[in-house]
Amino acid sequence: MVGEGIEGGVFPIEKALQIANEKGVDLVEIAPTADPPVCKVIDYKKYLYEQKKRAKEMKAKTQKVIVKEIRFGAHIDEHDFNFKKNHAMKFLKDGAKVKAYVFFRGREIVYKEQGEILLLRFANELEEFGKAEQLPLLEGKKMIMMIAPKKTK
Repeated sequence: MVGEGIEGGVFPIEKALQIANEKGVDLVEIAPTADPPVCKVIDYKKYLYEQKKRAKEMKAKTQKVIVKEIRFGAHIDEHDFNFKKNHAMKFLKDGAKVKAYVFFRGREIVYKEQGEILLLRFANELEEFGKAEQLPLLEGKKMIMMIAPKKTK
């Protein structure tokens, strides 16, 4: 048995419960597989509260990853490409990841090389704002590419 104000030792269960009752706290089994099992004398409600508080702090510190999608057709005009590129720049500046994909309809899948060239050009033009996490990859009728924002100092 361990705890604050208690010298560690091996006690029978009745004696350990008696010590916990005298101190007005709970007897909690920490390591049930140890021989003999290890118990700790603590205020269990306070312990649960602190655990919850720590978990909440950890959750608050984590950063949410936002993924914005930009869809291209296999045959896209230069103006449309620039328009979508400007949106991607804004997303990357705001710290969001960009998932750019070319959607092939019907028999357009024949032009998958054109889609790959389009996505590589897109990544190349956004190089100062973000870097390509994943190169163009064909999944079904979509060719997908992920671009992550560069870390700003």
